[in-house]
Amino acid sequence: MTTTFTPTTAGRGLRHRRPRRSAVPYLVPPMIWAGAAGVLALWWSDTSSVVGPSGWLTGAGRITGLLAGYACAVLLVLMARVPLLDHTVGTDRLARWHALGGRCTVGLALAHTLLIIWGYSLTSHTNVVSQTSTLVLDYPDLLKGTIGFLLFLVTGVLSARAARRRMSYETWHYLHFATYLAVFLTFGHQLSNGADFVGNRTAQAAWYALFLGVAALLAWYRFAVPVRRGLRHRLRVAAIHREAPGIVSVHLTGRHLDELGGAPGQFLCWRFLARGLWWTANPYSLSAPAHPGHLRITVKTAGGHSAALAHLRPGTRVWAEGPYGAFTADRRTAHKVLLLAGGVGITPLRTLFETLPGQVSLVYRARRPDDLALRGELDAIAARRRATVHYVVDEPAEHSSPLTARGLSALVLDLAAHDVYLCGPPGMTQAAIRALREAGVPARRIHHESFAL
Repeated sequence: MTTTFTPTTAGRGLRHRRPRRSAVPYLVPPMIWAGAAGVLALWWSDTSSVVGPSGWLTGAGRITGLLAGYACAVLLVLMARVPLLDHTVGTDRLARWHALGGRCTVGLALAHTLLIIWGYSLTSHTNVVSQTSTLVLDYPDLLKGTIGFLLFLVTGVLSARAARRRMSYETWHYLHFATYLAVFLTFGHQLSNGADFVGNRTAQAAWYALFLGVAALLAWYRFAVPVRRGLRHRLRVAAIHREAPGIVSVHLTGRHLDELGGAPGQFLCWRFLARGLWWTANPYSLSAPAHPGHLRITVKTAGGHSAALAHLRPGTRVWAEGPYGAFTADRRTAHKVLLLAGGVGITPLRTLFETLPGQVSLVYRARRPDDLALRGELDAIAARRRATVHYVVDEPAEHSSPLTARGLSALVLDLAAHDVYLCGPPGMTQAAIRALREAGVPARRIHHESFAL
């Protein structure tokens, strides 16, 4: 069944103002590559000549080792939750860069290990097994470095897509803390054994500055800021309201909540200090604009953590980390905007529907009419701002509307001239992107964020 609601009651639209585009997303990649070039320059300046197979192998091992060490620092910065990066580049894009960089880092570390062993074995005229034993047991800090490398390798394997699907979010999240230990264990051997650092005080100082700076960012934004905010805002659960089958809203109260600075479309990582929940923080979007004394999230049962939220008791203490993400009004580039939601993906779009300037339409897809959460609020917002809402359900089948270019164009006139904010399950998101591109919407105008950490 497809239901279209076009309000006719009086209401004044929000004033459209073209947002200022940040240059940060365009500057970050060149800065990363410039740092990699500086690392290669360090090797070049310290290498007078490369002679023979052993020299080439050892030189390649040094290069890959330097790049792997630098890449570790970059990976940690990308996930340090630095607001300047997170609110401009976007959490989902940073996560994709981090995942790609992680695979490259593991590959570089593995190449470094194999090339160094091979090159040293040719130089010393020994077999690779004997040379490996000598390196690990006799060279300073290499035993710790080997343990760190193995931790990197295990983390990389378990983060692969096939393995990731088989573990819970909480397990995957805490597994990544092993990378902090891995970086700590491998750091020492770089300075103790790296030919580019031994005797080079300038290079050592630069390497220390790089990693201490990264450690400071992590300590501040991943640990100190959440603790400080938890103590200041004193969030507590106020009430739990059922919105649809398997979907509940958690209402929270606290102090000075306006200081959190959460913009419509952003999310926070919520840690509920209740039995079975306190040890993990999961990402959930705000489903209503932030109020100085009240916040709300709306959650669908999709696992043990989300299912337990329906049984929280009023008064339960809550710690919130964030806000995170760039799924905000700042991404808008056109006057006309389409909000395309699937299932519980309506939560960030509901806040944007209320606050986003310009001409806004909403298409909300769900399996059945009963699954349309927050419908009363959406109708009220549409009436207030003279907007249009299309409710599309899959059952009964005779009233369904396919997620295709033709189907979307029939609902939204002049679709190609719209910015599109998209949020829903992965399969729906991928199908929607294909349909939007086929309908002529430029890729730069399709905004979506996975909210995965």
